[in-house]
Amino acid sequence: MIKVYVMETCPDCTHVKEQAKGDNRFTLIDIGAHVRNLKEFLRLRDTHPAFADIRAKGKVGIPCFVTEEGNVTFDWEEVALTPVNQGASCSLDGKGC
Repeated sequence: MIKVYVMETCPDCTHVKEQAKGDNRFTLIDIGAHVRNLKEFLRLRDTHPAFADIRAKGKVGIPCFVTEEGNVTFDWEEVALTPVNQGASCSLDGKGC
């Protein structure tokens, strides 16, 4: 099972959720739905080395994929999803989530 951290208001996450819908390989975790989901994501974001560049750039780091082995990736294709490049962005500087 691949954990996918998403948020309702994130444009990229919307596309991930559409593709993962009904696919039992994925567990979607909306970090805005409950504080426990947010805390779980922040713990991962604050401690996992995969987020170093994300934090340095002031990004949130969603959508984020965590494999069963514990590997963290932001690469849609690595988890067999198709990235959507619409230019939509949820960061303050307009450069991504």
